Amino acid sequence: MLRLTWVQPEDLIGHELRQAAQDGRDASAIAARWRAAGGCDAPPRAGASPHPASPYLRLLAGELLDELDALPCPSEETEPTGLDAIRALCPHWPAPAGPCPAPGPVRLEAAWLGRAVGCLLGKPVEKLPLHAIRDLARATGNWPPASYFTARGVPAGLAAAHPWNRRSAATSLAENIDGMPEDDDLNYPLLNLLLLSRHGRGFSTADVARLWLDELPPGRTFTAERVACRNLLAGLEPPHTARHHNPFREWIGALIRADVHGWTNPGDPAAAASQAHRDATLTHTANGVYAAMFTAAVIATAAGGTSDVHACLAAGLTVVPPGSRLARAVGEAVGLAASHADFDEVVDRLHARYDADHHWVHAVPNTALTAAALTHADGDFTGSVARAVSGGWDTDSNGATAGSVAGLLTGDPAALPHHLTAPLKNRLASSVADFDGTGFDTLAHLTHREATRP
Repeated sequence: MLRLTWVQPEDLIGHELRQAAQDGRDASAIAARWRAAGGCDAPPRAGASPHPASPYLRLLAGELLDELDALPCPSEETEPTGLDAIRALCPHWPAPAGPCPAPGPVRLEAAWLGRAVGCLLGKPVEKLPLHAIRDLARATGNWPPASYFTARGVPAGLAAAHPWNRRSAATSLAENIDGMPEDDDLNYPLLNLLLLSRHGRGFSTADVARLWLDELPPGRTFTAERVACRNLLAGLEPPHTARHHNPFREWIGALIRADVHGWTNPGDPAAAASQAHRDATLTHTANGVYAAMFTAAVIATAAGGTSDVHACLAAGLTVVPPGSRLARAVGEAVGLAASHADFDEVVDRLHARYDADHHWVHAVPNTALTAAALTHADGDFTGSVARAVSGGWDTDSNGATAGSVAGLLTGDPAALPHHLTAPLKNRLASSVADFDGTGFDTLAHLTHREATRP
């Protein structure tokens, strides 16, 4: 039987109860009613195969999700989603930038390659617990993971206890890599190239929605993006698509769509953040949106010629409300990375802080970890992607974002490690439009064209 995950009410309610606790809504009475009816208020485990609920329980879950959506949210005052309200809370919002030369195709190719390398490095260990990632890498002498993971040499007992990501192992372990396999962390930048080519940088959120309906296979969407697509097909319009029965609205999905917005607004973090906001609000709210704005602003600052990764990260924080959970998390993570020589200790502290209350795909801990990795590695490419992946959680997404930033700062594809770039064979697999088999050099030229359009 085909049962779609990420959209069934009984699967969503545990995540929504956790989200309610994070943003200060009192959902205790709703949780009690759900438990009394036989429902589980814990979110489904990663990789679990959920069983369909009874018709009664499914109907009840839908009703309770409506009630959860209607609860007043105290955090909206300090964590708004509207752009004007966000700007009003940011005392150092960047001034509009003057003309700035766009990064050339060579630099953009390094950024695209960096994103792909970091994603591919993290793919086989996505969803694995932190201790498993460490044990698997150390078993082959690859800690921190500066080379692609391999199954060769891993003891049988360890491999059985912590199997590689089943979707990715066949294409992302070192012995299996043959070009860049398809991944949502690369599909979304491709979609945003299409978005800009069709609508320019003045696109609307509705333009993003129409593009997705035309070009994004629903089976390639997950969490907030899948729910938003379902909401669109049900007749909802943005920004309601981000809120209705969408407990994943503060997860990492909008962040992984942000790179193109930074690449095409060189030296203008405010414009990049505003562009990312219009994209993000199709699927996300509050901290999920801030993560995308932060990332776009970091990359725009790097694209403008700033070579100091710490200055780039500081620029990213200027577009995030300072009282938000995301701003606090990034600030704390950067401080940890700056004050501890051992990055494993930084990671342990971050996991102690977030594991109990946040899903491994949530934007807050993952953005913090990526910022810590870039800080600790001082923007060095291999060090940045290795640290981002070594920290666990959403390993391929964090590796991709760190690789994009560090690749852009490196500025030359030839300067990236050959043992990491050569297996990609300048070839990307995708189900988006006509991009399947496209080279990273071609993507760089397409990105440069959008960055230099009036």
